[in-house]
Amino acid sequence: MSAESAESPQQGGPLYKLWRFIREIVIIVAIALVLSFVIKTFFFRAYYIPSGSMENTLQINDRIFANLMVPGPFELERGDVVVFRDDLDWLPPLEAQPTAVESALSFVGILPAAGEQYLVKRIIGTAGDTVECCTVDGRLSINGTPIDEPYIYPGNTPSDMAFKVTVPEGKLWVMGDHRAESADSRFHPDVQGGFVDVDSVQGKASVISWPLSRWGTIDSHEEVFAAVPTPGN
Repeated sequence: MSAESAESPQQGGPLYKLWRFIREIVIIVAIALVLSFVIKTFFFRAYYIPSGSMENTLQINDRIFANLMVPGPFELERGDVVVFRDDLDWLPPLEAQPTAVESALSFVGILPAAGEQYLVKRIIGTAGDTVECCTVDGRLSINGTPIDEPYIYPGNTPSDMAFKVTVPEGKLWVMGDHRAESADSRFHPDVQGGFVDVDSVQGKASVISWPLSRWGTIDSHEEVFAAVPTPGN
């Protein structure tokens, strides 16, 4: 047998086999972490739903994935359910700092950015839109066109408070589907008029990933807004 084809005792021994196994596991984990980092940086990121403000579209304890390519290269549209940073301090301050484990999970994209707070709402008005509630028959209107909202929590009205706003450039008017339980744009007129910065949007909520019994896509209900005219028309 030639020297090239002979396997040394060290290569065929149990320690060598153990080392090969450990090395393969390390490589697989490293690749998974890199892929997870790339995905959460450019494509999708996981978020947790802690409240009932978006019921029944989203339930308390749902886990969702947000598409980070909205906005840019894809545009935001009326009806989109979006995740946005709490840059305007709608939420009370965090009571505790994230743990090391939470920070690590955040880094690889399993959790949102540690130390930051996020909200999830539905876009009702985009730049130039005039949003008003309510019409004589109790509906919300956009640019003078009343809309029917099938996603609103059963028993809720479109809004228990009257309002009329025109959305500035670079802003959004957002509302929760559970209107009676959502402290949304209506409740923050003293903070930037209640409008959310487009730049604060992290992504479009696209998929419910957990629990498995609720797995599925998140509907933007384009049909609700199909008849709404372009602002100014």
